[in-house]
Amino acid sequence: MATSYWEPGTARPYAPQEPVTPSADGAEPSLGDLVGEIGSDLSQLVRDEIELAKAEIKQESTKAGKAFGLLGGAGYAGHLVLLMGSLTVMFALANVMDLAWAALIVTAVWAVAGAVLYTTGRARLRAVHVKPEQTVQTLKEDAQWARHPTS
Repeated sequence: MATSYWEPGTARPYAPQEPVTPSADGAEPSLGDLVGEIGSDLSQLVRDEIELAKAEIKQESTKAGKAFGLLGGAGYAGHLVLLMGSLTVMFALANVMDLAWAALIVTAVWAVAGAVLYTTGRARLRAVHVKPEQTVQTLKEDAQWARHPTS
């Protein structure tokens, strides 16, 4: 059963099984029927909580992947800073100033690009939550309901 990611406070993405009803002769359901219904409802609840945790972890992993991609870009830009800086030093020592200044400008551009990528990636990585917040909240709600099922 595919469950969708849902917001706390809204209806759960599953419908509980039909409740045990009195038989045709008016007798109350047996204790075994009631225990069986509770067991199946609890197992459904656990399955749904696991699905919610999976969805939440997948969402956070996607955010982390994008942040790591930006940090990878910052690493590549840093490599280019070293390369262009080395070329700048080389041309500054070997040739005329015009060529050296041109190489220095390219190096400065790569340094700015690397700084922007690094700060953006670091900020996005700090926004990643490792703990599945929504699942923790629904587990707290479930525990509260289990303690006080009629309130």
